[in-house]
Amino acid sequence: MARKIILDCDPGIDDAIALALALFDPRLEVVAITACAGTVDAEQATQNVRALVERLDPPRIPRIGAALDPELGAAVSNGTLLHGDDGLGNSDWMPVSRQHSLPSDKLMADALRSDPGDVAIVCTGPLTGLAKALGRDPALATMIDRVIIAGGSVAGIGNVTATAEFNMHFDPPSAQAVFHSPTTKSLIPLEVSNQLSFGWELVEGLPPRYTKVGAVLQEIVPHLFRANRQHQGQETLSLQAVAAVLMLVEPMLFEWEEMSGDVETNGELTRGATVFDQRIQRQWRPNMEVANRMDSSAARDAFYNSLKFAAQII
Repeated sequence: MARKIILDCDPGIDDAIALALALFDPRLEVVAITACAGTVDAEQATQNVRALVERLDPPRIPRIGAALDPELGAAVSNGTLLHGDDGLGNSDWMPVSRQHSLPSDKLMADALRSDPGDVAIVCTGPLTGLAKALGRDPALATMIDRVIIAGGSVAGIGNVTATAEFNMHFDPPSAQAVFHSPTTKSLIPLEVSNQLSFGWELVEGLPPRYTKVGAVLQEIVPHLFRANRQHQGQETLSLQAVAAVLMLVEPMLFEWEEMSGDVETNGELTRGATVFDQRIQRQWRPNMEVANRMDSSAARDAFYNSLKFAAQII
């Protein structure tokens, strides 16, 4: 039986790749895609999710949740430098459908109440929507199968500041609320997801344009490589969001450790830093499992296998 998931994302080109894999993987049933602000603002994120679903046209069409504006004090940065002004490589895709969508937190709550205990939530963007859902109805925490979070850093080395990973830095109070919640959580930190890296061979290995997935990815993925080289001076890029999807379908790719984590919300230099109690005599109670290793070679193979399967849908 396919595992039911809610994909909470802020597309973003890497999130678009993860979304394409999840929608066509027979081991997953994407019951909803909830947009969140992050790489782009809330309105653009929602538009991107709708446009991607329309263009990919998967066998099962998930419900789509509209992104919420983050709380005051969040949104101090975005990802448009690397991902383009629209988050999708300046593709300027406009969704055809303009139907009303429930807010992401309300859609999460509805999906969880429909299948209590059977739906996992995969978070590849800031945790605004999930935090608001749990704040609205704390009982939802017991209805979630598992929360998989792509974000944070155990080593304390960030990718948007010296100490903070982008998703945590964007909305630290929401990240802290989710960390503190009594949900079952699996965190894939930056130093592990960075192991899933690709050079230009990824572009050359994308499905052909006559496939639905190929038509989408061939238009947007090259932009991310060019921007990464121009602005970061790097010839490779990591697919952080994809690691979270692979964790669900190939859990043996990762090794885990029970840890106690929290998020700094106020520090001038450490806003959004994820802090873990690693003292010899630990004082904090463990509240999540954290990936400490990925079989990167096997993960790359699993990624290409999933991509190949998705490309069979013409």
